[in-house]
Amino acid sequence: MHRRPLDTEPPGGGSFDEAGDATRRTLLANERTGMAWWRTGLTAVAVGLAVGKVIPELSEGTTWPYTVVGAGYAVLGIVLFAYGTLRHHDVEAAVMRGAFARPGSGFMWTITGAGVLLGALTVALIVARP
Repeated sequence: MHRRPLDTEPPGGGSFDEAGDATRRTLLANERTGMAWWRTGLTAVAVGLAVGKVIPELSEGTTWPYTVVGAGYAVLGIVLFAYGTLRHHDVEAAVMRGAFARPGSGFMWTITGAGVLLGALTVALIVARP
């Protein structure tokens, strides 16, 4: 894995100027946001495990709907891992260029739709108790 050298001193050997300090804060915020994507992905995978594996073992009757919905949550989690990492790199590169990297609205609507669908299917499973 390629790692950049750490900047241990402010540019010019003095104190950070306003732009340098703002860049540092933005990069740190980007790191926190990247970790938030990962936490959300881990949560989706955990929900997938609970819905797709744990609940069917504790209930009687048809289990395949739980497995399908659980797998959907797990796939959503995997997508969030990948997107969070890509987004982190895109934002970092944009900050270093002095630009802004806007998230793709198509992707954001897609994961929103997936979340709404999985949530609705979960409600349906709770109500229907197959």
